[in-house]
Amino acid sequence: MTSSSSSSQLPADNKVVMFVKRPGENNPPTVDCFDVIPIDSPSESDITSEQCIVRILFLSVDPAQRCRMNTSTGVDYLGPYEIGEPVDGMEGVGIVERAGSASTLQVGDLVTGCIRLWTWTKYFVVDSTDLVKVNLPSTFSPSVILSCAGLSGITALLGIRKKAKIDRTRPQTIVVSGAAGSCGSLAGQIARIEGCTTIIGICGSDEKCKVLKEEFGFDAAINYKTEIISERLDRLAPDGVDIYWDNVGGRVSDEVIEMMNPNSRIVLCGQIAVYNTDLPYPPPLPDHTVQILKERNIERERYLVLTYKDEMDEAIAQLSEWLQQDRIKVKETIYDGLASAPHAFVDMMTGKNIGKMLIRP
Repeated sequence: MTSSSSSSQLPADNKVVMFVKRPGENNPPTVDCFDVIPIDSPSESDITSEQCIVRILFLSVDPAQRCRMNTSTGVDYLGPYEIGEPVDGMEGVGIVERAGSASTLQVGDLVTGCIRLWTWTKYFVVDSTDLVKVNLPSTFSPSVILSCAGLSGITALLGIRKKAKIDRTRPQTIVVSGAAGSCGSLAGQIARIEGCTTIIGICGSDEKCKVLKEEFGFDAAINYKTEIISERLDRLAPDGVDIYWDNVGGRVSDEVIEMMNPNSRIVLCGQIAVYNTDLPYPPPLPDHTVQILKERNIERERYLVLTYKDEMDEAIAQLSEWLQQDRIKVKETIYDGLASAPHAFVDMMTGKNIGKMLIRP
């Protein structure tokens, strides 16, 4: 096999994150669900003519991975992690270090890709056709490919455009739960661009509330741990809530739904509050909440961004344009080293991140 390569050798030492224990029914994940072990780095002899070796720059850490820690994920597009197998993430970004002679990529290309491709390691072998080359302005870190133009951003943009149904002819109020996370913070900002007049975020700390208002441009923020959501919404949204971007489910969502207007919309994006429970996805709602949905004709549909694969490239282009125009802002919480990966995941699930949670191997 002939390959294009640099003259230097890849470091011999590599590491990989392994899945070694399920959290158990109704339990949160802990760091001992993972193990980080040394492995050899791949070499040119390990790749075919159409493959390449990628050095990972950043790995995405996502709540949906929690579902994969169960014996059943509850969805048909993601299977469960197997005990004793490497952890793979939803997406990542890296640099091509070696490329086979028939590869569609060249050494030095900045690449990305998504859905069960990115093993949590430093160097890995992949088919070049599974990756996308990225041309990134030198003023941006490669991490923005994940924090802005990755699945979080695409999910936020297409969810707002396809499911929120913003009416530009009249004032509209949107409430975003999990608002300080990657997807939530972008959903609020995009809702503003698309025509919402009042943006209210719900999060779990005063620090996050401050970031939402001062950095992401939300009109108001509610700390669900210290404030009564319904009382705050009664003051912040006296005319009711028109759109609810639901990232969390659980008690928070029940309280928001009580304040929603007739014919309003819920974008069901995630249910992180119940990911640690042994419930189907989406989980059942309390009877009184179901009654409100019926009486007020509130739309609540499960939203899956993969439904809109044909529109993802356009969404990425739009997000990139807005980022360069400074119309949207991103924040990142980065954990360095693969040894920190288990802590990054557990901390993300307990809300210790602001913006996108990333691992820098």
